Amino acid sequence: MHTFLHKRFQKDAIKLLKKNTGSLIAISGGQDSLCLIKLINDCFKNKRYYFEAIYIDHQWQKDSYKHTKHIANILNKIFMPITIYQIKEPVFSEEKAREIRYKILIQHALKKHLRYILTGHNDNDKTETFIQNLIRGSSLDGITGLNNKKKITHKLSIIRPLLNFNREEIRWFCRKFCLPIWSDASNYNYKIQRNRLRYELIPYLQHYFNPKFHEAINSFLYLCKINNEYIKENSIKLYMKSQHSRLISLNLIILQKQHSSLQSRIIQIYFYYHFNKSITKKCLKDIITIINKKTKINKIIYLDNLIIQKKHGWLYTNFRT
Repeated sequence: MHTFLHKRFQKDAIKLLKKNTGSLIAISGGQDSLCLIKLINDCFKNKRYYFEAIYIDHQWQKDSYKHTKHIANILNKIFMPITIYQIKEPVFSEEKAREIRYKILIQHALKKHLRYILTGHNDNDKTETFIQNLIRGSSLDGITGLNNKKKITHKLSIIRPLLNFNREEIRWFCRKFCLPIWSDASNYNYKIQRNRLRYELIPYLQHYFNPKFHEAINSFLYLCKINNEYIKENSIKLYMKSQHSRLISLNLIILQKQHSSLQSRIIQIYFYYHFNKSITKKCLKDIITIINKKTKINKIIYLDNLIIQKKHGWLYTNFRT
């Protein structure tokens, strides 16, 4: 029996996934990942797509081995291959655990030559991620980072096919098909920031400020996304225009004519492209300051093993000798 969620999922997923490609599904045993597994098995079975699953056991619970066995049994019943990674030294920092998890996912996908990593993020996760990143003082890139598709390399992308599904729809789907959801006690640990957002802050904002809080945030994020894409496109064009034809340098005259927002983006592209380096906010501010000072003084900034200097109308970067 196919539901309206099956139809929506198939329509969205076909746009994101190419035929004759392999995908890695990140699962946890919760309602989002089981919903994703069920939809994939129903919509793409016996078609030209290959799927395998991966589970990462952080060993946060004493009965984590039971959880692992439960997930393995679910995947074995539908004959989907699964790989299980066990973290030997448990990490209780949410941010650090996420970093380790994504590192494992990417390395495994590249090793197996898989084209996509599929996660079970839903519409409500966008709101929670937005608030978390806003509290951390994130940039426009950070608050609009949770999208349907994110390119990791030219051969690997992260796909979030449930991002147009809200949590209530997923809960209904799981109940309708009696999916064996594993209740993870860590989801109710209020020491974890995301749980406080999910069960305390967001319901409070919905009750006292805006009943349609999720819809309002999604509307705001959509506007941020299209504005951010416009700024990105212009930054790349200006970077191409301002770079030297032979040397690792940028044209100061072109940069000085731009808004400081575009200057920041161009400089970040410059350092990432040439040195695979993200620069600090302080260093970025210092570079913008010397760009906009209309003086012939050869100002020098040191960044790790790099020397950044303003000379003869160009911003040069050299390695320290």
